[in-house]
Amino acid sequence: MKITTERDSNYNDLEKMSVREILQNINNEDKTVPLAVEKALPQIEQLSTVIAEKMKLGGRLFYIGAGTSGRLGILDASECPPTYGVPFDLVVGIMAGGDKAIRKAVEFAEDDIKQAWKDLQNFSIHKEDVIIGIAASGTTPYVIGGLRQANKNGNATGCIVCNQGSPIAAEAQYPIEVVVGPEFVTGSTRMKSGTAQKLVLNMLSTTAMIQLGRVKGNKMVDMQLTNNKLVSRGTKMIMEETGVDEQTASDLLSKYGNVRKAIKAILKRS
Repeated sequence: MKITTERDSNYNDLEKMSVREILQNINNEDKTVPLAVEKALPQIEQLSTVIAEKMKLGGRLFYIGAGTSGRLGILDASECPPTYGVPFDLVVGIMAGGDKAIRKAVEFAEDDIKQAWKDLQNFSIHKEDVIIGIAASGTTPYVIGGLRQANKNGNATGCIVCNQGSPIAAEAQYPIEVVVGPEFVTGSTRMKSGTAQKLVLNMLSTTAMIQLGRVKGNKMVDMQLTNNKLVSRGTKMIMEETGVDEQTASDLLSKYGNVRKAIKAILKRS
């Protein structure tokens, strides 16, 4: 296997660069990431389709990963409930080392090939659940083991990796390989690789939520109203959709606590 993410940077003597040169060169490298994601769109489409199909049957989406990859999965999962009003356990991020590893690395946690499946068992995994492994290298034992057992259990499996022909991609039924090339700082996969993974995660979860009917037009009508900014946004959504004045929209949003429900209430009256 050719480990592209471990290849030497295209740049040398970074410590001799000016601040402007460092920033410009990082930006030049970052510009290549969306193009790499574009090449993987057919793979992303396949996995997105499966996720939506399984979720419509009552399945959940699980991300497993280590380090930066694990944290990105947790980030994407944690943003689904407030953004789309879905249950907190519909999309779940799990990382090697547990929650304490979110802030501080847990030594050798990613090397335990059996632990991911043990972690998944805390959620009573059933056949409609989808398991996605996230690993820039595509070689993380924690992820390999989790996907292998998920396959044996009859689950749909996918992955997001940044090397071609990796062991993780070989385990996944629906692999996504986004090859971004060597990092600006050699081997620092929190950079381009992490950016690529975040872009793909955005695509997967957003597509799933739209397919589940959690977006109307282009609005997050089921978002949780957890601060004044979101209450104001919700009020404007109601005004735009129904034509009522601001006070009426605000009162109904306060009454129903949900943009979708408030809009339905107004449309029923008219």
